[in-house]
Amino acid sequence: MTQNSPSSSDPVIDPRERSGFFARLRSQINRGDSFLTYDLANFLPGRGVDDDLLEELETRLLMADVGVEATTEVMDELGSAIHHGHIKNGKELVQSLRASLIRILSPCSVPLDIPEHTRPYVLLMVGVNGVGKTTTIGKLTQRFRNEGRKVMLAAGDTFRAAAVEQLKTWGERNDVPVIAQQQGADSASVIYDAVEAARARNVDILIADTAGRLHTQAHLIEELRKIKRVVQRHDPYAPHEIMLVLDATTGGNALTQAQQFHEAVGLTGLAITKLDGTAKGGIVFALAKKMGLPIRYVGVGEKLEDLGVFNAVEFVDALLGTGKN
Repeated sequence: MTQNSPSSSDPVIDPRERSGFFARLRSQINRGDSFLTYDLANFLPGRGVDDDLLEELETRLLMADVGVEATTEVMDELGSAIHHGHIKNGKELVQSLRASLIRILSPCSVPLDIPEHTRPYVLLMVGVNGVGKTTTIGKLTQRFRNEGRKVMLAAGDTFRAAAVEQLKTWGERNDVPVIAQQQGADSASVIYDAVEAARARNVDILIADTAGRLHTQAHLIEELRKIKRVVQRHDPYAPHEIMLVLDATTGGNALTQAQQFHEAVGLTGLAITKLDGTAKGGIVFALAKKMGLPIRYVGVGEKLEDLGVFNAVEFVDALLGTGKN
């Protein structure tokens, strides 16, 4: 399975939606407690560039979960720019920092591309408990419905009756069918039946929920592998997207989850939630540098419109308070 890459068939995003989400992203992240929006915007521009400033910047990046690899790359680029006389003050340092951060994220700024010839397009959602996976499914369902696509949901989390009910609620809210069985049913069987039903009903996109599981629970990870094998009986290329939902507030643990889920089932994309609830949004850079996986969506709140397509430039500008207003 290969990662999607930018192409002429990438979804066209309404500029009004982009502008609206950028404003929400900026207002939710840029609230004064973020390491980047407040600390960097305030302590950098008015200061001269010296070793103490660079050391403090490096410390703040590391404390914000940017990660050793990404921080090292940023500091090396800034050091080189200073050495060559391209940075002489705090304002120029912020602009160079912006460019470095965008360079790290840009390779991962790849929207989800759903080819017209792949029907049903099977989107398998995975992640640990409490990351907002089912809520993200609901938001994506509305997004796809608004694009005029026919959507179906599969209640693959059969461990908790509440999970099935929650998914059914999202289905009712978005007027889409939900394929479900009784609590304790075999998850792979539920999703297999859902693919069959989606084919019969000419569904464009099937979004399959799975039980929230710890990446350390070997038997549950094996269940994910089973789901993948079973779905491939219908289509050898399915699931067409295996999207891991990560909670930004968990910091470095999100990177551990991404590494272990990727090793287990081969992730093709990430959705990062709860960016409004953390002062350590740097984990996005650590994920980009370490994993290189497409970041499909980011979430900054509970409202349906608070999930948006990830854009590297807009994300960095929201954090730094730079770019357009």
